[in-house]
Amino acid sequence: MFKLSEIPLFKTLENSKSILLAGAGGGYDIYCGLPLYFALKAMGKEVHLANLSFTYLPMTNSEKVFDQCYLVKAGDKNNHQINYFPEKYLADWFLTEQQERVNIYAFELSGVQPTKKIYDQIIERHSIDTVMLIDGGTDSLMFGDEEELGTPLEDSCSLVAVNKTSVKNKLLVCLGFGVDRFHGVSHFRFLENTSKILAEGGFLGSFHLLPTMPEVEKYMSAVNYVNQHMERQSIVSNSIVSAIEGKFGDFHRTLRTSGSELWINSLMSIYWCYQVQNVVHNLKYYNYIANSQTRGQLNQGLYDYRQQLLEVREMRKIPV
Repeated sequence: MFKLSEIPLFKTLENSKSILLAGAGGGYDIYCGLPLYFALKAMGKEVHLANLSFTYLPMTNSEKVFDQCYLVKAGDKNNHQINYFPEKYLADWFLTEQQERVNIYAFELSGVQPTKKIYDQIIERHSIDTVMLIDGGTDSLMFGDEEELGTPLEDSCSLVAVNKTSVKNKLLVCLGFGVDRFHGVSHFRFLENTSKILAEGGFLGSFHLLPTMPEVEKYMSAVNYVNQHMERQSIVSNSIVSAIEGKFGDFHRTLRTSGSELWINSLMSIYWCYQVQNVVHNLKYYNYIANSQTRGQLNQGLYDYRQQLLEVREMRKIPV
């Protein structure tokens, strides 16, 4: 039972000692967990960072610690011709702006079973008692029968993999309500799905990020830092930072969104919090991907599920 004066997410973590914050959907997702990182550290927790990576990790000089998993440190190099390495620039930011050496586990997208093994190894190495998956956006709440799913494969792989681990606490936190409109996601369906999870007891509420919070200031600093060092900037985090700053409507912080119409608004800076087991319980294509070993099998599983669907929940707009 929670009290009105408590944030349920932090109450749930009250007895946690060693927490793994992990970007569920790849790319810049781990950046969306930075306010939580600093809040949890201030609470005296041991916090580790991980991210499903879109960088071709074998072309970096980062240390390979497990199969398909690398430990990224400040100063690491990406020898690929494309300068894309969000985890490395985050480690650089920690060192240059926070005077803190923070290493980040980065792993390749494969199937559920190899991903679970990576999580198992990190959990054992650091005696992790809580894994908190971070989704930049909200498409991790798509169950699979919606008309549009956004980019579901990375999120669902992470969710199912973590749910299969034996770690005590398994949480999902989403940031960036409305951002996935860029990928065709119906936020009517997101709210519908959240209501279902709420009825099942798996929703831990939501709360706002404000620009005057020191943890949020650091998140904004990290986003600005990586904007200056990488050409491929984060659409999600730049939209969220714009919302935190009080921008509204068709406002663009990055050239990547040029030519599209954005709706920046204050709902984007809300954390939405869930129990992983409840989200996975509602994942309708679970049996199609649960034993996948490769990215190809992950793709095929979702495709096979969608092929046999007799009806989909059509795209709907929020009626307000």
